[in-house]
Parts: sequence; structure tokens; C-alpha cells
Amino acid sequence: MLTAPNIDPELLRAFQLIAEGHSFTQAAEQLGRTQSAVSMQIKRLEDILGQSVLSRGKGGGIMLTPHGRYLLGRVRLILALNDEVVATFRAPAISGVVRLGTPDDYALSHIPGVLRRFAETHPAVQVDVLCSSSTDLVAKLTAGELDLTLVSDGNQPRNWPSVSLWRGPLSWITSTRYAPHRQSPLPLAMAHEECGWRASAQDALNDAGIRYRIAYLSGTQVGTHAPVLAGLAVTVSALTVLPEGVRAMRPEEGLPKLPEFGIVMLKGRNAAQPVTDALAEHIEERFRLDFTARDAA
Repeated sequence: MLTAPNIDPELLRAFQLIAEGHSFTQAAEQLGRTQSAVSMQIKRLEDILGQSVLSRGKGGGIMLTPHGRYLLGRVRLILALNDEVVATFRAPAISGVVRLGTPDDYALSHIPGVLRRFAETHPAVQVDVLCSSSTDLVAKLTAGELDLTLVSDGNQPRNWPSVSLWRGPLSWITSTRYAPHRQSPLPLAMAHEECGWRASAQDALNDAGIRYRIAYLSGTQVGTHAPVLAGLAVTVSALTVLPEGVRAMRPEEGLPKLPEFGIVMLKGRNAAQPVTDALAEHIEERFRLDFTARDAA
């Protein structure tokens, strides 16, 4: 049986450095090699793959070929997993308890994978998870009741350090079977009054002169999907957390464009260490890998 040739991770690392820095010189400096040695690594990689991954632009700069663009997304995943495995076995054992907060939106779409992988790499750490609104989570974090929390961007206290995990668009969400978006006034399923997504939706409708009514209220964003599934209302959401039976509306369907939103991570002032740092690094890495994989798909 024929088997595919193995690719040395060092070849992939050289390719990633060149692809992201667009310079053999910079890559050689970071790898501690000569430019000719790095050039040989890229040639060896292309020989294994049977395709060119880099080309010279008109101005002499380095450009990715179509195969190179495909490869870069996969290389990021491969090397991140490689580094994660090595770090796990070389890192000292960490134990303790870390208190994590998250809005229910992210609890469904991102946190299960984070917790599973973190448990595999840090089996002696206990993670206590609290799901609530961003405003409530920030209050608990500042009161010292949480070590780490994810919140929607804009909810963090002034001058409080934060880590951006992702930024992307909000979308109008309607049923796949019914058409509540054609009703006037437009029936909305919204979360609590302090929800930033709700404010964005109402501002957009007011600016567009579209009549609407708050038909359903939920204490959580995920709860707003129930009346949408039933065809009784529309809501707003990020495309990463859509359940089966609902869909994002298209621009030509008449509702105004919504702004982007972000997911940020906040760490408590007196968070337990080093377990909090370990989980924070893991969350940041998992978000990067998740969205890199999604963009490369």
C-alpha cells in the first residue's frame, strides 16, 4: 500500500515564517539559518508536495501561489497542535481550581471544545463554569467571584486589560420554514435591555425607518432562538452559534446592515495563579485555531 511522504515540521515552519513575513531574510534570522538553507527547505517542501507554494511578485516580493494559500491555513493548525503537544509534556504539572465565566452564546459554540482539550492537557485542574450575561459576568469578575471570563466587546470596565479573541459581523436571523421577517411591524425576539446585540438591532431599524415591536424577551441570547424556530419572530446573532432550523438573512431581504461585534477575555485582578494563566492561554489558542480552521474551510 502506498503511503504519503512525511513532512518535516521545520519545513512547514520555514514556509509559515516566509508566508507571513514575506521575506526569506527575516525567516532565516528567526530560524538561525542562512538564506540559502531556508531556500533549500522551501525547495524540499515543494518537491514533497509536487507544487510551487511561493512565487516572486512583479516588484520582487514573495507571494503565495493558490497552493501556498491553501497550505498556509493547514500549516498554522499543524504547527499549533505540534507546539501544544510539546508544551504539554514539557510544562510543569499544574493543579487547582479556576472559575470561568461565559455568556451562554459562547458556552454552546466554543466552550465545550475548550474544556475537553484543557482537561486532556491539564487533568489536575478543576474548571468551575458560570453562564450569565456579559454585564453580570463583569460584575462578578470585578467583585473577585471569577478568575476569568469571556464577554462581548464593549462590556469590559474602563482601563481593564482585555484580550481580543474574535471579531465578526452580526446577522439578522429568521426561520428556514417561515417568514416572520415579512411582517410589519417586524416582530423581534430580543434579550435583556442591557444586551449590546439588542441595542444594535434597534438602532439599525430606527435609522432605516423600519417599524418593529419586541414580541419576545429572553434572559439569554440563546433563548431568543425559540420563537424564531417557531416562525414567530426574528432575532440577531453571530453566525457561529446558529441552531438547525434558522438561517441568516440575505442583504437583499430588506433589513439594514448590522455592526460587527467582538468576543474578549478578561482576567480577574486577584485571579488564582498559575491555573488562570494556563486556561487563558488555552482559550486564546483554541479560538485562534477554531477560526483559522473555519476560514480555511
